[in-house]
Amino acid sequence: MKGSDFEQQIPVVTNFEDLVSTPFYGEFNALCWKRELIGDFSEIANKIELSGNMKVIEPDELLALELSEEGELAREILINDLKLLEAHGASPILNVIRNYDADEDYPFFPTDVYSFHVDRSPIPVDTFLCTYCGDSSEILPNAQAEQKVLIPEIRNELRSLYSGPDEGFEDFLSDYFFDLHYQPKPNAQPIHLGLGHLWRLATDHPNNKSLPCVHRAPKENSGQLRLLLIC
Repeated sequence: MKGSDFEQQIPVVTNFEDLVSTPFYGEFNALCWKRELIGDFSEIANKIELSGNMKVIEPDELLALELSEEGELAREILINDLKLLEAHGASPILNVIRNYDADEDYPFFPTDVYSFHVDRSPIPVDTFLCTYCGDSSEILPNAQAEQKVLIPEIRNELRSLYSGPDEGFEDFLSDYFFDLHYQPKPNAQPIHLGLGHLWRLATDHPNNKSLPCVHRAPKENSGQLRLLLIC
């Protein structure tokens, strides 16, 4: 299963206002503010001290970094992106990531972020994300994905974990987030989101007029630290 670039498959906009105001509908559930950013984002990622595999960069820590001229250009972009999203009413988080923890609770059904999944919210909000350096996220067209809980052999495995009444099985799938995960169909082509572009992805929320966007975090194959903004 090979990935592909997004340029020929996903609508793009040229400014933040269009990114946040363009309505989603049907299978149109991902939108990209395509950008060519300047600055050294890797310098910022590499100057953050990691005690584990992942760390949130607080604004004060970002501002305190001693950076080269290229690093300062990158920092200005990060600060501006945070301000844009905060003014929109979002709560963006800037992360440096070596890798995520893998889910080992259900070997036949991992529910970590490396699995293709959709985001769910009780209120009408979308997911925003941007990878500035490192490996980039992927999305999968809904027509190329199948909800795992509907695959008979997987559904049977899940039933073996459930000991309650039949009428509570669907709630069990939702409570443990099994229903959020998807399996690529044969010959599916995940779309790489690239570096520097700010993305808006549709979530599963009340009154949504589009399908939620199926996406996943990348395996960190490049060996680089990943600098990610998400909310």
